[in-house]
Amino acid sequence: MRFIVDEGRLIPEALAKTNDRTAKPISYIDATSSIPLHPEFPYSPELLSFLEGKQLLLEELPFPLDLIQAHYEHGYLAYEKGMMKTKHGWRCIRCGNEENHFFASFPCARCQAVCTYCRKCIMMGRVSACTPLVVSRFSFPQACYFSPLSWNGTLSQGQQRAADAVENAIMRNDELLVWAVCGAGKTEVLFPGIARALEMGKRVCIATPRTDVVRELAPRLKQAFPSVPLIALYGGSDDRGKFAPFVISTTHQLLRFYRAFDVMVIDEVDAFPYSMEPMLEYAVAKARKETSSLIYLTATPHPAWQKEIKRGKRKAVTIPARYHGFPLPVPSFEWCGNWRKQLKRRRLPRNVTAWVKLRIETAKQAFLFVPHIDELEQVVRILKLLDERIEGVHAEDPKRAEKVQAFRDGRIPLLVTTTILERGVTVPNIDVAVLGAEDRIFTESALVQIAGRVGRSAQFPNGDICFFHYGKTREMVAAKRQIERMNKEASERGMLKTQ
Repeated sequence: MRFIVDEGRLIPEALAKTNDRTAKPISYIDATSSIPLHPEFPYSPELLSFLEGKQLLLEELPFPLDLIQAHYEHGYLAYEKGMMKTKHGWRCIRCGNEENHFFASFPCARCQAVCTYCRKCIMMGRVSACTPLVVSRFSFPQACYFSPLSWNGTLSQGQQRAADAVENAIMRNDELLVWAVCGAGKTEVLFPGIARALEMGKRVCIATPRTDVVRELAPRLKQAFPSVPLIALYGGSDDRGKFAPFVISTTHQLLRFYRAFDVMVIDEVDAFPYSMEPMLEYAVAKARKETSSLIYLTATPHPAWQKEIKRGKRKAVTIPARYHGFPLPVPSFEWCGNWRKQLKRRRLPRNVTAWVKLRIETAKQAFLFVPHIDELEQVVRILKLLDERIEGVHAEDPKRAEKVQAFRDGRIPLLVTTTILERGVTVPNIDVAVLGAEDRIFTESALVQIAGRVGRSAQFPNGDICFFHYGKTREMVAAKRQIERMNKEASERGMLKTQ
């Protein structure tokens, strides 16, 4: 689309009364004057509610262009550049990308020129040099909800301390890191703070890197806050295009929001892709209001964050014990020799085979983590000779969901897996082993998460965790030390049960 500038106002070329040779793509137009809000204008509640707190492409708005233009001319919305020229090339305003290799050009029918677009966020719809992003300049009054929390559970000592810190951060619009061990009950820790925010008329978003977590959390949150409209946003979600005072979303979907939320909670901040993708951090910053609170949740903060916490440079609260009060199971290290060489001979190390046999004989379910898919397939072929029911699963497996469910149901005794199951899957009574724990893919964070699969249930708080290796690594030692350190802190704070 091209625009004509008339006395500081933007007019889409399609709505101009005459042809004007000065029409340009919005990215090539200098700053225009801001139009004051005309309160007497009979605005469209449907349009403004659809757009509220968002930054959308014109084609994402199911409204006629002349209606959109009328709201622009009366100050209710604004056109912003989708792309901005910089000294070094281009910058995508929607996703923040400035890397030249993520931009491409094409002959554009809309602006009748060769047009540059951003490939980094193309999955959300194309942003190009002639693409305006539409934002609302009007906010509806925010509803306050009286006693919105309907949850009868009780918090442990560690959870309560963290919940108080979260609530305090929300009231003060602060930033806070909640460092909670795997199985500590992080979601419940948020409940009092979210309730207080909703009572104050604040808008809340919980963002997580993974779609399956959104699907899992949404019904739990709806049950806890039954009187509050809540939507779940992910690729293919039925709630896309809607807005509500309480939103749970994948971090990718935040690219469509703009100055929308008073409270932003980032779950699993250490997890891929959020931990590896600056675009998602940009999306979070853009989706928050300028005055807002930011709560991070993680069981495995980045080492740099851990140092900042020790030095007092980052506000944090720790939950070093699980809700049930039993200590975290600590992994053991077992040398297994050159296991890759043995795999080529269609064998597993003897101690690995013995570990698997014992689980089968005692009917104790288990995960066996391996570094890569090709190794997983070899291991599964070997282990099926011990028990035909053993299966393997990885990110590209089309039967991934069915296999995980079969494991939950007890129909699979042992599941060989890549790091795809290092988090998010909870089975009450399992053991865990890692084959090739020295591999670079098994970082401190990954190993702590893997160990965190064990002992999560109050009925089965113990279990075996074994890291089979061909040489200990710093990551393995750091993971074990982190678990031991949390147990020590929990003991010193009187949070563990005395047996």
